[in-house]
Amino acid sequence: MDYFKSIRPYYDREVADVLHKIKDHSFIRALLAYGFPELSEDERLQLLFSCESIFDFQHKIMYKVVKKATEKSITEFTYEGFDKLDTQKAYVFISNHRDIVLDTSLLNVTLHDYDLRMTTSAMGDNLIQKEYLRKLAKLNRNFVIFRNLPPREALEHSKLVSEYIRHCVVEEKRSVWTAQREGRTKDGDDRTQQGVLKMLSLATPEGSTTLQYFKTLNIVPVSISYEFDPTDMLKIPALVAQYYGVEYVKSKKEDFENIIQGWFGQKGRVHISVGKPLNEELTAIEQEYTHINRQLQALAEMLDKAIHKLYKLFPANYIAYDFLNSTDTYKDYYNEKEVRQFERRIHNRSKSGNAVSQKKFLEMYANPVKNKHSYQLGE
Repeated sequence: MDYFKSIRPYYDREVADVLHKIKDHSFIRALLAYGFPELSEDERLQLLFSCESIFDFQHKIMYKVVKKATEKSITEFTYEGFDKLDTQKAYVFISNHRDIVLDTSLLNVTLHDYDLRMTTSAMGDNLIQKEYLRKLAKLNRNFVIFRNLPPREALEHSKLVSEYIRHCVVEEKRSVWTAQREGRTKDGDDRTQQGVLKMLSLATPEGSTTLQYFKTLNIVPVSISYEFDPTDMLKIPALVAQYYGVEYVKSKKEDFENIIQGWFGQKGRVHISVGKPLNEELTAIEQEYTHINRQLQALAEMLDKAIHKLYKLFPANYIAYDFLNSTDTYKDYYNEKEVRQFERRIHNRSKSGNAVSQKKFLEMYANPVKNKHSYQLGE
């Protein structure tokens, strides 16, 4: 029985059939044209059909597409910590989450460059409502998280996802990526939701404590930092609605618009930091706390601390903090040219006459400064 069929990526044996089904879709043709402008249409299709496995598709197609996006929309891409990972081990990467597609794409490209296995990655079903997007996601080794289920179904689904993650890491030795929370962080205040850790715990094997099991998952914090969020303007309406206590309803095209803008929009510099497995921290937590909820809370706090410390701050972050707080605390971290550049961004991408909109825009960039420095100060 195919126990994980409802959520899993494709098996290698399914790839060829899926590629033939999506080959004529305009989005797939555009994706190939973007990644391989030097090839004719027939040559692109030949390349597509040469993929006989998920790895082939990721290596031959998506790796080149992501590299092209990096060249065109990122001025400098840097990373650290990957050289400390063991090529023989699988990890659960728990990351802050800013961009729907690019977060995992950049992580996997860098893992591949270091001869580490690319991840299987969690993706909400709200992002792949269209059939071709669902197929493309599963070709990229994404597994599906179903949103908005009734409580009983939600619990059963969480158990299935948890068991799938355990299957990947423990049995297949395949690393897994998951965000620290449901959905992207819109206001720049990256916080781990305890529910994510609770979900992971549902596959704890009999005879093991949850934190002992977590050690077998090799949980690694990951922090991704964008100098400029290409979707910052698109996040403002939801933040303003939240400020006024008004329900925010997404448009049908909103997620797709965020994907496209995140992919092609200019991001300036981008940095990814991966930490070390939190196994020592898990031992300390288990020694200090006995109740599982308190243990998970302590782990969430530990992940927050690690992610904030790993976060790379850019001049825009410091400028936003000083603007928001009417100070010059971080004036040594930026210059006048960078101030003018950020002022133009605020004017062009937030409603300049709306004080709430401007405040939310500034918070989006300023919150990482507050979080990183609070941990550096030992608060």
